[in-house]
Amino acid sequence: MNKEENICNQHTFLTVYNTYAKDLRRFLFFKTQDVESAEDLLQESFIKLWDSCKKVDYNKVKSYLFTIANNMFLNEVKHLKIVHDYKSTNEQKATNESPEYVMIGKEFLEKLNHSIESLPSIQQEVFLLSRIEKKKYKEISIQLNISVKAVEKRMHNALVNLRKTIGNI
Repeated sequence: MNKEENICNQHTFLTVYNTYAKDLRRFLFFKTQDVESAEDLLQESFIKLWDSCKKVDYNKVKSYLFTIANNMFLNEVKHLKIVHDYKSTNEQKATNESPEYVMIGKEFLEKLNHSIESLPSIQQEVFLLSRIEKKKYKEISIQLNISVKAVEKRMHNALVNLRKTIGNI
């Protein structure tokens, strides 16, 4: 192995990075469909290459990088699946309600979301600012450049419309 072919050499490593980073980034983006995740995996791949630069043959650096990147992607997917399974298992354990009660709750949430979406935009905006973002009527009036009375009226109308579509809660 020549000095030029030693990946631990900073100049050689930079050449490897400049040569393969663009293709590796595309490969990872294709896999992840997320720019930030692809960029993170790209950087981690080159960090692993640097950490094991003495063991990697210069002629096999491309396949080494792509293998590392692919394995890191698969590990991330596996980890996300485990996290998802853990969350779903704990959500089921956390509820002592019957499956029927949970299903009714989900149906109610869907109906509520649909009802909120069907509100006129001025009522929907005030409702979301008040109930979701927890803003006071005074803050909403300043943000929307309307009077507090107008906020109260819009909120009242929104609640009336919601009661019509989903009934009294």
